[in-house]
Amino acid sequence: MSERTSNRAVPGSVSELLEKLDGTIDDLPKRLKQCASFTRKHLHLIAVSTVSEMARASGVAPSVYMRFCQALGFSGYSEMQGLFRARYTEFRPNYEERLAKLHEEGAVGTGRLLADFAESGHKSLISLANTVTNEGLDCIARGMASARVVHLVGLRRAFTVVSSMSYLFDKLGVPANLHYGVGMLNAAGTIFPGDVLFAVTYAPFSEETVQLAETVAKRGITVFGLTDSDRCPVAEWASAMLIAREDEVAGFRALNASITLTTTLAVAVRALQERS
Repeated sequence: MSERTSNRAVPGSVSELLEKLDGTIDDLPKRLKQCASFTRKHLHLIAVSTVSEMARASGVAPSVYMRFCQALGFSGYSEMQGLFRARYTEFRPNYEERLAKLHEEGAVGTGRLLADFAESGHKSLISLANTVTNEGLDCIARGMASARVVHLVGLRRAFTVVSSMSYLFDKLGVPANLHYGVGMLNAAGTIFPGDVLFAVTYAPFSEETVQLAETVAKRGITVFGLTDSDRCPVAEWASAMLIAREDEVAGFRALNASITLTTTLAVAVRALQERS
């Protein structure tokens, strides 16, 4: 430990980390170089992934990935992750970069894409077992089942999730209200005592969604949330949160885990209402 701390200064910024990573990658042992190569290409994953997830994606054991972090001067993964969390959006690849990566990896054929996204979806569903507890899911389902109206909000990518949930609620006969677009201007005024708000937002998080959650929570209305990061600001106002982390293909993420989770919730809510 003393040798590590004396010979390896801790990077104080992302730019210092990248400089150090690029300068040492060729000198690292095989497994650590494997970690470095994957990490350099997927910097955007660090802010929202656990050490186990980064290790698995790199093809190594978590202990090896921890040694990689220590080789860069950090005490562990959490310290390295802290550098990226505040600047998460800067490391999300834009769509041109994502498509370029597909070409680079030779994964643009429809058959290959289908196989990759199917595998990615499978990994996302498996990860639910590590992030969602029966108690948390049951708590939210019971809260929704006893609500006068379930209000759903999710903008941009999250809109796919809440609109699917709204459709299911409608077919199941569960009173629900979907908030979106310009309707957000007066959304809080349509939510009353006895209602529940289910807010869905993913890093880097929707300010409108967070603001609505805060506004109604301060009025004593129950808020539940779904996100992909334990640093989601909705958590400050929510009675319970669900986390669904989606695996990705060249930066593209389907919503397999989130859709599965919210479908489960919608059906469970109706089943609980019929039982009571």
